[in-house]
Amino acid sequence: MNVEWRPQHNPWAIAMTVTLATFMEVLDTSIANVALPHIAGNLSATFDESTWILTSYLVSNAVVLPVSGWISMRIGRKRFYMACVALFTVSSFACGLAPSLSALIVCRVLQGAGGGGLQPSEQAILADTFPQEKRGMAFAIYGMAVVLAPAIGPTLGGYITDHASWRWIFFINVPVGVTSLVLTNRLVDDPPWVRRGSNARAPIDYVGLGLIVVGLGALQILLDKGERDDWFSSHFITGAALVAAVSLTALVIWEWRQEHPIIELRLLGRRNFGVAAIMMLMLGVVLFGSTVLLPQYLQTVMGYSAQDAGMVLSPGGLVVICLLPLVGRLITKIDPRWLIGFGFFITAVALYHMTSIHPGISFWTAVKFRMFQSVGLAFLFVPITTLAYVGIPPEKNNSVSGLVNLARNVGGGVGISIAQTLLSRRAQLHQTNLVAHVTPFDAPLRSALAGLEHALVAKGVAGAEATRRAYGIVYGQVLQQAGTLAFIDVLWLLAIACACLVPLVTLMHRPPRDAAPAMH
Repeated sequence: MNVEWRPQHNPWAIAMTVTLATFMEVLDTSIANVALPHIAGNLSATFDESTWILTSYLVSNAVVLPVSGWISMRIGRKRFYMACVALFTVSSFACGLAPSLSALIVCRVLQGAGGGGLQPSEQAILADTFPQEKRGMAFAIYGMAVVLAPAIGPTLGGYITDHASWRWIFFINVPVGVTSLVLTNRLVDDPPWVRRGSNARAPIDYVGLGLIVVGLGALQILLDKGERDDWFSSHFITGAALVAAVSLTALVIWEWRQEHPIIELRLLGRRNFGVAAIMMLMLGVVLFGSTVLLPQYLQTVMGYSAQDAGMVLSPGGLVVICLLPLVGRLITKIDPRWLIGFGFFITAVALYHMTSIHPGISFWTAVKFRMFQSVGLAFLFVPITTLAYVGIPPEKNNSVSGLVNLARNVGGGVGISIAQTLLSRRAQLHQTNLVAHVTPFDAPLRSALAGLEHALVAKGVAGAEATRRAYGIVYGQVLQQAGTLAFIDVLWLLAIACACLVPLVTLMHRPPRDAAPAMH
């Protein structure tokens, strides 16, 4: 094996080429969210039925992520990557033409399968294309796509849905996919250790493949549908939880003992990679959980439209774009472990600062909350990804990228599920506590009701109707305050989790100092 292999074309052109398709795929995970009501209405389906549009994509995506490295080693990474781009592009076009909900769900399954191989393949391509000292900047380009796409997805999806048709959120993938295929064919090459046939003689791990499909599929359904179906009060969710637990436990035991496993779980025994996987899982929890929290608060409590709420996230994405190149350069000069510690610390402080949220905040205050948090996130993705590859043989890069991306995606599902569940439960608790103080014997309440009634009567509302409306206004304020307190509780939990991760960096090894000179 020749570890000194270098690509024939400009590495930065390769980086931009593979990032293009990944940006398209990550964008698609969030752009369809705001269009669900329009899709349901157009296809004569209920909103609950339409949520399978998201779930079907996430399930197939999660299943392909961890096996992408194994497939790449059997058929060649370039072939696998281009096949994924082609499948994603064709299925996106089919999604836009879907005449019914069932047809759309089938197309989304195919789209998720194609998208699942893009992120780990790109990350592995970057790891092989760039030497150790330049990986930080290369991963920064990749990080722009992964972090920016979810931030602008809801805004772009809302704009397209409002001004055109929901079908165009799928059609826009077609020219991007075609462009990516042409550029990839011209610029990307496989290194010797991943060329076609390098692992073709190894036996196929059918048991491991079956356990992955069943286990990760059930887990994704559990995370996506759990809160909506009230978790374990639903027999369907209980069954999914049991299937996921049994299948994934059996998967770990089986794969750990296999000579040619479909997932290289033994890599988790390497300290850097094991800790990096945990950190990437938590990054997914914080990134996706907080991405859901702030827009949801603005919509449900403050009455923002979906597009305006999405606009709050966009400046945060710009902050990440500006900082990631800086972080990529700092990795060559500063121990990446301290960058990770700094990132989690700043994220914890930003989430703590966000607990000052209240219904009277301005649009720009909400934007500043998100921008502050984005500073911390920018210092996490690239250093964690870089340290995950320390001490890993080049032929294992595909497996590393698949597991790291799986950790982030599972973390995202966990983060969203935890956020939604806690919001619902804590809002009910706070509402109960607040209502206990809303009694006719409460002097401040009587004073507030009298003032509201007087104001309504002055506007021409009849006496009895004014009283009824006054109580309605007070009840609305109780709901608003309960919702705000619930959001603050979740923000506190995320802040504490980030703070607890700061000491974890001491368990990792930094890249060798003499790996290569700093990048200029």
